[in-house]
Amino acid sequence: MNVTGHTRRPASIRDVATAAGVSYQTVSRVINSHPSVKPATRDRVLAAIDELGFRRNATALALASGRNRSVTVLTANTTHHGYASILQGVEEAARAASYAVGIGVLESAQEAAVAAQVQRAADAGGGIVVIAYDPAGVRALGAVPAELPVVGVVETPASPPRGDRPWVWTDDREAAYEATRHLLALGHETVHYVAIPSGTRRTSARTSGWRRALKEAGAPEPRPVQGSWGPAGGHAAGLELARDPAVTAILCGNDDLALGVLRALHECGRRVPGEVSVAGFDDAPHSAYLTPSLTTVRLDFTGLGRAAFALLHGVLEEAAQIAPHPVSVPELVVRESSGPPPATA
Repeated sequence: MNVTGHTRRPASIRDVATAAGVSYQTVSRVINSHPSVKPATRDRVLAAIDELGFRRNATALALASGRNRSVTVLTANTTHHGYASILQGVEEAARAASYAVGIGVLESAQEAAVAAQVQRAADAGGGIVVIAYDPAGVRALGAVPAELPVVGVVETPASPPRGDRPWVWTDDREAAYEATRHLLALGHETVHYVAIPSGTRRTSARTSGWRRALKEAGAPEPRPVQGSWGPAGGHAAGLELARDPAVTAILCGNDDLALGVLRALHECGRRVPGEVSVAGFDDAPHSAYLTPSLTTVRLDFTGLGRAAFALLHGVLEEAAQIAPHPVSVPELVVRESSGPPPATA
């Protein structure tokens, strides 16, 4: 508000033009990164934008360009670390490009419910990003009409996809392989695995990476324990594994499962890492602050969201060809929860 108590009118594009001493058409060119503007003029306009607190209106830009500058993200979850970080990355990249972002929550994997949510996203116009880590997301990705611009954030494909698949992913298979190798290198005879659900196939990429490391090392392959996405599933799996004194190393499909496993081992009197080593997946924010702090694999989900929008943006602006590609290299983060197995007689 100003001193009279009235709400001040937001700065308009013409206010910016007056302050910078240029036409409003020139301001529009600067906003849209047109190459014809001289650097000195661009700097003057950007300074006026900052001074006046001008905010670009996505609706006005859409009307001016004839394009719907919006993106809808279809997802079955908005709270788990990976999903939430992907959403953050999409929003950050979209905001920088003056695109609005909407979220369509897939509340069910049933065909009719998914089709209705896809239709709502199509009716909104613009582009669509589908987080396809679960059955609802996989079904939604397949239900988007071919004529609509869409990018899928998917599990690591079992084999290289066709060139026309607008997909991005992280290399979960390599990440699980490296985490398992780390535990084996500490001297553990084998590594037990608590698996997250797979949205696309019976054996997920993380399970495949774990299995490959065991096979290469000639280590026994225990039966994977099927978990869920959250700590409760990890706790149940941890209670099962804690009863077996031969279990000395556990890889968990995500850090939330690892949190539950750590609690179960504590309740059963199994010391970590003195008796059992535990490693997680994703490097969620809480992982460094657990007791003991959690060894895990860091995946750049926020970067994955940015990459998904960048690919979609290129399609929407007709500036790039569709090309499926993995994003970022997983990073093993070794902390306190992993160590050598207990000494044998």
